[in-house]
Parts: sequence; C-alpha cells; structure tokens
Amino acid sequence: MYNTQFFYCPYSKQHTLWPFSNEQMRNFDEFDEFDGFNDFEDFEDFEYFNDFDDFDDFNEFDGFNEFEDFDAFEDFDSLNDEYYFDGARAPQQEVNRILVMLNRQRPNLSRNLQRFGLNTALINAYFRIVIAYTIDNSQSHTGNINQRTNALLSSFRRSNSRIILALRAAGVPNNVINNTLREIIEFTLRNMSTAPGPAPIDRWSQWEDLGGFLTSGPAVSSWAPNRLDVFGAGSNSALYHRWWNGSSFSVWESLGGILTSAPAAVSFGNNRIDVFGRGTDNAMWHIFWNGSTWSAWESLGGELTSAPAAASSAPNRLDTFVKGTDNALWHKWWDGSRWSDWQSLGGILTSSPAAVSWGINRIDVFGRGTDNALWHIFWNGSSWSAWETLGGRLTSAPAVSSRGTNRLEVFARGQNNQLMTISWNGSRWSNWSNIGGTITSDPAAVSWGPNRTDVFARGTNNALWHIWRS
Repeated sequence: MYNTQFFYCPYSKQHTLWPFSNEQMRNFDEFDEFDGFNDFEDFEDFEYFNDFDDFDDFNEFDGFNEFEDFDAFEDFDSLNDEYYFDGARAPQQEVNRILVMLNRQRPNLSRNLQRFGLNTALINAYFRIVIAYTIDNSQSHTGNINQRTNALLSSFRRSNSRIILALRAAGVPNNVINNTLREIIEFTLRNMSTAPGPAPIDRWSQWEDLGGFLTSGPAVSSWAPNRLDVFGAGSNSALYHRWWNGSSFSVWESLGGILTSAPAAVSFGNNRIDVFGRGTDNAMWHIFWNGSTWSAWESLGGELTSAPAAASSAPNRLDTFVKGTDNALWHKWWDGSRWSDWQSLGGILTSSPAAVSWGINRIDVFGRGTDNALWHIFWNGSSWSAWETLGGRLTSAPAVSSRGTNRLEVFARGQNNQLMTISWNGSRWSNWSNIGGTITSDPAAVSWGPNRTDVFARGTNNALWHIWRS
C-alpha cells in the first residue's frame, strides 16, 4: 500500500498504478508545465506511459477537454476518500472473492475499460474500490435491488468524484462509467456473503421486491448456474414469466393460458423449461421452452384440487404430482416418449405438493397433512417409501430444493406468515427455523449451485419477493 507523495489506494500494489503524484497534478494546469513530459519532444513518440499500453496519442483524450481546471485533483490524496479510513472497511478477502467472481462472470466489464487504454491492474483496483464501497454502505439504503443499486451509484459518484474524473480523463464516456459502476454494485449486492443488513438467519439476504402483481404463488426453475426462471399467475389469470440472466432480471412477459392455480416449473436440461398449471377445467396443462420458442399449451388431463408440482430425475424425464379429488397424492410422468396414466400414491393432503430430485432416479415429495404438519414420501429408484411426518405447523404448501446429492431444503409459511425452513443434511433432519418476512402465498425454491438457494413468494403488496442464501 502506498500513501506517500502518490495517490493513496488501499489495494494498490505498485506506484505505476497511480502514475501522477499530487505535486505533479497541482502543476497540471497546462501540458507544457507538466514536468513529467519534459523528455517528450513530440507527443507522437509517447507510446507508453507506465502500464497504459494504449495511450498512443493524447489527442485521443477528448475527456481532457472537459476539465477546465485541474485543481479539481488537488486534494486527490486518496482514491477512496476518508470513508476508507474508518473502522468499517470491507474485509479484503471478501472484496477479492467478489472481484474474482465478477471477472469470471462479467469479463465484458473489464474489456470495456481496456478499450480506453486502462490496464487490467488499474481496472481491478477501481473495481475493488467499488466493491468495498458497496459492502460498507449496503445497509445505508433500502428498497428493492434496483433502488438500492441506484442509490449506491449516486452516493459512490458523489463520494468518489475523483475516480469519475480520472476515468473521464482517460476518455471513458459517462454512460460506460455509469453502466459499469451499476453492474458492479448490483453484482456485489447479490453475491456478498455478508447479508446486506440484519438477517434473521446467518447468510440469508434481505428480502427484495421484484414487482409484478401475482394472483398465485410463484414457481421457479433453473437450467444453468446463475440462471433463474420465475413464473406466476397474473391479474388476468395468464402465466407470467420473469428471468435472471446472471446480471439482471428481465421484465415480465405473458405466456398466455388461463390458470386456476399456482404454476409449477422444472428443467431437465440446458435451456429447457417445463411449466404446469391447473386450467379452468381442473385438468393439468403444460407448456415448455425448447431453447428457442415456447410451445402451445396442452392438456394432460386429470382432475386437480391443487396446484401441481414437478421434478426431473434424468434428462428428458418429468414427474408431476397433484392432489386429487380424494385428497390423495397423484403422480403422472413423462418417460422420454409418452405420458403415463395417473397413479395414486395415497396419503391425505391439505395443500399442494412439492417435489424435487437430488440424483438419478430419486424423487422426494412433500405436502401438508391433516394435522398441518409437513409430510414426506420418496422414490428410491425401485419403490415408494411410506409417508413420514416432519412436524411443524404449516399455513401453506411446502416448497423444496436441493443443493446437492442427498441434500434437501424445505420451506413453508408459518403461523405468523413468516418463511420457515427445515433441512436434511444427508443423515438427519434439522429443527424448523424462522427466516422471517411476511408472505401471502406458498413459497417456491430452487438451487442452481452447491452454495446457493433462492426462494420466492408473494408479498403483502401482491408483488414477487425474493430472498437467497449463499
């Protein structure tokens, strides 16, 4: 770290990252007075300036034309302002962890700045500052993820105006700066391991409002790491879809149909999604995404008294479950070439079922029983188990996800409308624990990786709400 005559930056490893000294910048009113250029008789010979490989010609720096007074840099003793000297600085290990993820998942952000002559070391130093600022200030702003991102962007620009000036001086357009900062801030908020604000359970995020107007509980599936597809019935009873592409959520799109239940969604392969719902005839209806287009709706028959559930235990395999008119659990599956008939699995359900697969030919199904407790049945590859009770007092249907082999996380609404969870660690079930929130629907849950769980539910404003754990 350097805090001598050169600009201070807590993450700077060498002076060449910050090539202008304070004294040089104070004398930087005119290029002719800048001692650092005395050895350059012709700007055309100025190919390299320390590590800035692409600074071939200062005539390309139209950004300098906008700075009438370089005294704006006079107090540039720190890239971070006094804020970085207080006791609440983000742990460097956490900053570096997010930086590695950012560069791996969003390489375009660094490449965009490299086009303006900034080298990788300098870009990473800037990125670290934005990440650290976001972590340290994440609790200062409320609202949904977009509102908090915009608030943090505005406060970062005010607190770190010298970084903005330096980027503009390098010729980076203002819209590129804003878009880059916004993406880094949002990425940090979504991936920081310390929850942005007090959370009821360690490592759970705060709830975020994703908008929309739902008349049902949501459904969610994932066909790739860092990919989420969320579905719900809208005010016109049509199926609506919103997805997370790894960097932002899309707007809502309508997929039509007329649903009389919450949907169910599952993916059995890359870029494949199957969605199910109950229609106006109480039959189960199906629509799927094949990687390029959505299919037409098709009826799969049956007489449902609940929303369906869906799981996939192998490529091109689908297992769906519903509560029938006798309140028993019913099962219908796709074997890769045709749909089976409906099969009764018994039990007495008082909610819609939930289903998940954590391995080839393994399916776990859950539902609420007549005692309002969570009940469980599973397929082990050759036969169905007996029903077992897992306790609890549920006021909704359950949701279930799996982070890996022989791992299960089950979610449900509790007696105070809060989100509750119970988990299987491979050898035993945990106790029920309270995640908090106020939800007005059955939850939906999915895991797109061994260290990630996303849960969705309808809030008191009928919008889609989201919470996740890393």
